[in-house]
Amino acid sequence: MRKARKRKHNPHIPPHIDQAALPAAVYFDQRGSGVWYTLHYDETGKQRRRNIAPAEVSLADLHQIMDDCSNVDRGTLRYLCKEFHGSAKYKTLAPKTHEDYCYSRDVLLELPTKLGKLGDLTVKKFTPALVQRIVDRLADDGTPSKAAHALRYLRRVMQWGRNRGFVDVNPALGIEAPVERKRRRLPTHLVMDALIDRARAFGRLARNEPGGCPEYLSYVMELAYLCRLRGIEVITLTDAHELDEGVMTNRRKGSRDNVVRWTPRLRAAWDGAKAYRAEIWTKKKTAIHIRADRRYIIVASHGGALRKSSLDSAWQRFMISAIGDGTIDQEQRFGLHDLKRRGITDTTGTRADKQEASGHRDESMMDIYDLSVPLVNPSAD
Repeated sequence: MRKARKRKHNPHIPPHIDQAALPAAVYFDQRGSGVWYTLHYDETGKQRRRNIAPAEVSLADLHQIMDDCSNVDRGTLRYLCKEFHGSAKYKTLAPKTHEDYCYSRDVLLELPTKLGKLGDLTVKKFTPALVQRIVDRLADDGTPSKAAHALRYLRRVMQWGRNRGFVDVNPALGIEAPVERKRRRLPTHLVMDALIDRARAFGRLARNEPGGCPEYLSYVMELAYLCRLRGIEVITLTDAHELDEGVMTNRRKGSRDNVVRWTPRLRAAWDGAKAYRAEIWTKKKTAIHIRADRRYIIVASHGGALRKSSLDSAWQRFMISAIGDGTIDQEQRFGLHDLKRRGITDTTGTRADKQEASGHRDESMMDIYDLSVPLVNPSAD
């Protein structure tokens, strides 16, 4: 750390600080309760201020802070990731994306190389060949999904850094992505019905009792199967989606909406979810919104809208508990999204009928969601 030039006495600096021993580039702003700050130049060459400590900090702490700042290598992947995660662009991303990016960041930064950890290497020396070796190495270790996530994250970070002058080119562009394992599970009717019955029975238990689960889980499973919906689409259904003809869907990812006709089973699931909601609202004295599109059919135990992360957590706990008590085997475990695949597969009619019922715009999606085996006639009598 460079030695500071001799300073003039500043009467506003706290008396416990020896002004002659202050480190270089540290200044005191006496406004308000007072704050110590330093100045630096960003990647565009513009001078910026950064507050580093409150007024009551000791001189030793100021020296330690400046030592840490001087030891930061601004050209490393670690520093670039830190800047990206602190940017306004990153803060606008969804919480699920934050979780995925934090996981991918940790994988990349701690990856060992011949020159040390990958996070400590200079990003301007990254080449497409280096990035490809990293991706291939992760995939060859038996984790192609991890490699694919790391590649997508690195491509995003490098492009963000390129647009802001941290790197000259994005070496992650054009890299061959690993082939991820496709998990197209199709629960059998026996397993699906057993789990729905279990969710309905154990949902009546207290949450702290063994095997207890949220009561809404059985309704979510029924609606996901009968209406061929994703989990997020189920928990965002509202009173506005209830029509005389049936349930108006609210599909994501560009799929077409449709109306699922009422059946006794669908009506029972829908009315059961509304009855549970009314019970929760009465118990919690929840104010009922006047707008139908703000009254969610599926609610959490506190009476408010159920978050997707809470649904995912409840589903994982439910599956682990079902495996633990022998309701299903480990090999029979499936995801909530697989109920949509089961629903599309069970839809009667031709392949075109199933596509119309699922809302998919691309016919090729039926190769993923329709796992039924056609019954055909022989080529000749």
